[in-house]
Amino acid sequence: MLSYRHAFHAGNHADVLKHMVLIQLLRYLNQKDTPYMVIDTHAGAGVYALDSTQAAKNAEFATGIGRLWERNDLPEAVADYVGLIKAMNPSGKMRYYPGSPFCAEKVMREQDRLRLFELHPNEVKILFENFQKLEAHAAAQGQRPSTRGKRVLVQKADGFDGLKALLPPPSRRGLVLVDPPYEVKQDYRRVANTLDDALKRFSTGTYAVWYPVLQRPESRQLPEHLKRLPAKDWLNVTLSVGTPMPDGLGLRSSGMFVLNPPYTLAPELRKLMPWLVEALAEDEGARFTLETGEGSRN
Repeated sequence: MLSYRHAFHAGNHADVLKHMVLIQLLRYLNQKDTPYMVIDTHAGAGVYALDSTQAAKNAEFATGIGRLWERNDLPEAVADYVGLIKAMNPSGKMRYYPGSPFCAEKVMREQDRLRLFELHPNEVKILFENFQKLEAHAAAQGQRPSTRGKRVLVQKADGFDGLKALLPPPSRRGLVLVDPPYEVKQDYRRVANTLDDALKRFSTGTYAVWYPVLQRPESRQLPEHLKRLPAKDWLNVTLSVGTPMPDGLGLRSSGMFVLNPPYTLAPELRKLMPWLVEALAEDEGARFTLETGEGSRN
């Protein structure tokens, strides 16, 4: 199935959690001079217009990034994330929302490498075009184009399969983001199997998995499967903005599961997640969970 289009959900509460954690992981990697590689297995279109028909249909961004846009009491990590979004909206109006590829590109350095996989024909076409626009804009500003050489590569391919050929990266430093649409049950199984294989190829890499917290058993079981993978340690954070709907429809909760997380991530999340729950809460069911543990190789 290739029907999922993230434009309908861009900037929602799940994106807030995912991209805030992603940026913190990249900031940590930036602390060492050695270059690293970021691999996004399901990259999407890269940038989303919030005034498009798709994004405006349910306006999910209004209860996600929209809740944070005008606040002046943002914790440091949240301010870092919101600042990146605002930099893409120089008019001050909330018009564009960057997906994971553009969030990563804005934080990464010139020596780092970004590898993007996307299988949906329309999404990958837009992804190519968005990075071409970024390159043209950089050239117009007299800057080195961000896609010059081999810094950013986009491939129309299944990211689950494409990941294998890239591990381990040449510098032995890297971050893999796994964020499939979970349209079919097999996505949950493929996430666990792909990461099991990836850890055998690149045991010291950091792997970040976004997942929806739903009533379906595959969703509930995924974190338990990931905890048993042969990583050194793991972190699992979930954000619920409200009580699940009686019919089970609608996404009210999501999680980020990180294998081999930096030691700074858990303390940072313990500080900011209570604030984020308050900021994005839709009812009294809003809450967060944060777990850490050791992987099976220990």
